[in-house]
Amino acid sequence: MCSCQMTKDLQTKSASTVASGPTLEPMGPSSVLVAVLTMVLWGGTAVSNQIAMDVIPPVLQGGVRFILAAAFMFPWCWLIGAPLMLKRGEWRAGWLMGLLLFLQIGTFNIGSAWSNTSHASILVNSYIFWVAACEVLVFKTVWLGTIQWTGLVLAGVGCGWVFLNTGPGAGGGIDTPSVSGDLVLALSGFILAIKILYTKHAVRNIAPETLILWHDLLGSLMFFITSPMIGERLTGRMTLSTWLATLFAGLIVSGYCFGANAVLLRRHGASQVSVYSFGTPVIGVILGVLMRGDQLSSALVIGGILVTLGIVFVNRLPASKIADAAS
Repeated sequence: MCSCQMTKDLQTKSASTVASGPTLEPMGPSSVLVAVLTMVLWGGTAVSNQIAMDVIPPVLQGGVRFILAAAFMFPWCWLIGAPLMLKRGEWRAGWLMGLLLFLQIGTFNIGSAWSNTSHASILVNSYIFWVAACEVLVFKTVWLGTIQWTGLVLAGVGCGWVFLNTGPGAGGGIDTPSVSGDLVLALSGFILAIKILYTKHAVRNIAPETLILWHDLLGSLMFFITSPMIGERLTGRMTLSTWLATLFAGLIVSGYCFGANAVLLRRHGASQVSVYSFGTPVIGVILGVLMRGDQLSSALVIGGILVTLGIVFVNRLPASKIADAAS
């Protein structure tokens, strides 16, 4: 079954949940395949962003990336019959999603410009702490046992370990990580958690494809307004690699992946969906080493392993607990 058909199946099934209220289902085969595909594609986000930002400054890159994502989402909405416009009572959610997009991608791009691909891939995944904490302590939709709490500790130690590999001369390759860049990337991870949780709430009553379309359009509008206000300019000539990196980040990652993730969040708990992000930092680090020459230091390897294990452990949610949370 192709990913497009799987996504259509998910959208059809999820439509029935709007009338009956929120639900929390185990991840079925179609959902798992979509989640794994998005995980693999998301792994290329940091390196594609870095390549594009060799020429396009960070805030402008955010605008270009998400106007391309909107260009992907518009025909997607049309093909599956999703509304192309938000309803009168849905604009507040649309604007809030656009603002969260602007803040999260803005901090991610700026942090990446001040750091490197490997650090960006690991630190932005710190969002799992905040997703788990909110679902357990605030929304009480999931329950974490000893293994899950151990996972949070492991991932936290892993992110801290990455900072040991930060500073002049530590990064190698094209990009050099800095403490300020890594802190901004960690902030981006926190904002991403808020965005994931709000998306989970918003798609209960709004078609996820429509919401993501307008989140792309409104967010890119904020980027395009802000970029000239802070005096951004292209820093070089657009090359083939720059165009390919921009198209990948915009159409594939920000288009397909964001839309598919919103559909998954409509049916499943945010922690259930997030478990499949365990491979994202691994893929990101590998691509950073191969394509940007990032130094594969012991601190980076240990930090990446701990974060990956933490993401796996924190999301080992028994089916009985899923059922309890849904009831």
